[in-house]
Amino acid sequence: MSDLDEIECAVIGAGVVGLAAARAMAIAGKEVIIIEAEDAIGTATSSRNSEVIHAGIYYSKDSLKAKMCVAGNKMLYEYCPSHGVPHQACGKMIVATDESQHETLKDLKQKGEDNGVNDLTWLTGDEARQMEPALNTTAALLSPSSGLVDSHALMLAYQGDAEANGAVLALNAPVIGGEVTDRGIVLETGGSSPMRILCRQIINSGGLFAQKTAASIKGIPTEHIPECHYAKGSYFTLAGRAPFTHLIYPVPVEGGLGVHLTLDLAGQARFGPDVEWVDEIDYQVDPRRGDDFYDAVRTYWPELADGALAPGYSGIRPKLGGPGTPAADFVISGPDEHGIQGLVNLFGIESPGLTSSMAIADAVAEKLI
Repeated sequence: MSDLDEIECAVIGAGVVGLAAARAMAIAGKEVIIIEAEDAIGTATSSRNSEVIHAGIYYSKDSLKAKMCVAGNKMLYEYCPSHGVPHQACGKMIVATDESQHETLKDLKQKGEDNGVNDLTWLTGDEARQMEPALNTTAALLSPSSGLVDSHALMLAYQGDAEANGAVLALNAPVIGGEVTDRGIVLETGGSSPMRILCRQIINSGGLFAQKTAASIKGIPTEHIPECHYAKGSYFTLAGRAPFTHLIYPVPVEGGLGVHLTLDLAGQARFGPDVEWVDEIDYQVDPRRGDDFYDAVRTYWPELADGALAPGYSGIRPKLGGPGTPAADFVISGPDEHGIQGLVNLFGIESPGLTSSMAIADAVAEKLI
């Protein structure tokens, strides 16, 4: 293997979690290369989402999603001001539109409090409408620590920190194979400048392709590579201004959090995502899907006008559970799980991955340092 380039730590995937992990490893003094298949950072799930800073309400107690989200929320609110990352703690309302949903809302409040979210407030319908007069609601849960972040600016900040500590970014470098050896893991990349690299440590943060990447490396046990399911979510944008200052979420539905209203940092409203199980990566938004959005949104905003929604964009979430199965937790699989020294695989890093990015990065570093 004398012809191989050698590196201490390779991070596969320059999405928000990969960049956060590269930052953490570089700050810890590791020699880091970030290997990205595309020609820019964060082109997939990291830039095709709601850009919401979640509080940690929806996830089972002691799950990785709960722990990482609650910790990551606090870390983001500390990090963003110090690094010039645009963000806003605008708060979120989860709204019940009839009394049959009140028990679910109470369960969410309890679940959030069990996870350490201590600022949730129960609002009566009248109290909610005093804050958001256009709402149709019988009760709501207010989450003040939910907010918005500019995901691209956050990724650039992570990249900047990583590079300031010596990390190097290699774009257009898809991983095409590899092998576990007694000296480390050999990675092979394609693209215009193919590489063979002997890595002492690898963080597989490949997102939608994390399982495919792991399966391409000989020696990684297949029983430690869970199946991946693609859940496509389409967003529609609103013509004109929405009469809301908070994020507005309905009571959750199977597969997602329902068609919710989020705002960008300029105050423009968008609705989504819906849930469409797909087999291939395709980001086209079918305008016909907007037909169902009107009925969903009008449950909590009856005054939504006909023709006010236009196709926006879509994203795809890498889920470990398919249709009809319970939501699966994050998987942070290190040497204690699969037995390969120096390797951490990240599987099923969907929402709240953006919020959790710094906390996940710390958890990865703990498995390797």
